[in-house]
Amino acid sequence: MNDATFYAHYKSLRLRRHPHGILEIVMSGEGANKSNLATADEQMHRELADIWRDVDRDPETRVAVIRGEGKGFSAGGDLHLVEQMATHFDVRARVWREARDLVYNVINCGKPIVSAMHGPAVGAGLVAGLLADISIAAKSARIIDGHTRLGVAAGDHAAIVWPLLCGMAKAKYYLMLCEPVSGEEAERIGLVSLAVDDNDLLPKAFEVATKLANGSQTAIRWTKYALNNWLRMAGPSFDTSLALEFMGFSGPDVHEGVRSLRERRAPDFPGGDPF
Repeated sequence: MNDATFYAHYKSLRLRRHPHGILEIVMSGEGANKSNLATADEQMHRELADIWRDVDRDPETRVAVIRGEGKGFSAGGDLHLVEQMATHFDVRARVWREARDLVYNVINCGKPIVSAMHGPAVGAGLVAGLLADISIAAKSARIIDGHTRLGVAAGDHAAIVWPLLCGMAKAKYYLMLCEPVSGEEAERIGLVSLAVDDNDLLPKAFEVATKLANGSQTAIRWTKYALNNWLRMAGPSFDTSLALEFMGFSGPDVHEGVRSLRERRAPDFPGGDPF
């Protein structure tokens, strides 16, 4: 097929075809933060939401492997974009739609997805990393859902999949406190499928992808579809969490969250009960 039809317009994601119908998706580390970590700026956030529709309808792809490059899997959201969301309703509404589509497009993509997470795994990239059908983490990876640290509710993928993967008690602990989870601990509590030594991460990811690509495509895809009905049943919880997250972007705490991140200090959120 002509890749120009499907993938030429992607700029923040680099795509490479491998044998057996494996498509490698690399989140570029050349984002706005210049830290050699993939940052979910406006373009990457949009592309992460859209790519799974194209993977689903690409007849040459049987399996997708998503990974980061450089120092880690993915950084958090671009703080400039966060400030725009906090200030402008139209930006907030657009990013809400993209965040919704990212979750549902990963879930509804008919092709199996394998994630290979190393270093920091945060933000929109983590959505795809943990919703992937087979999630593989380096033992030294640091998985962090940083929403409450920013001053907004843990939306994105958190409410739809963390309780199902690792149980409600662990989900509340890590999501409410923004505590980091190592790849090794993530495997122990069931948050990821596998944890491997850092040097084995990509070889293992492609080994798994090759097995999936060489298996019965109808059997594997229909198994994915049936199992993902557990996630579809959690759709109302996800929709609520995403609405509450984005309501938080219109409140005061997110401004202090952004300031504290820029100044590399602990946030000092205002006290009092807002309800």
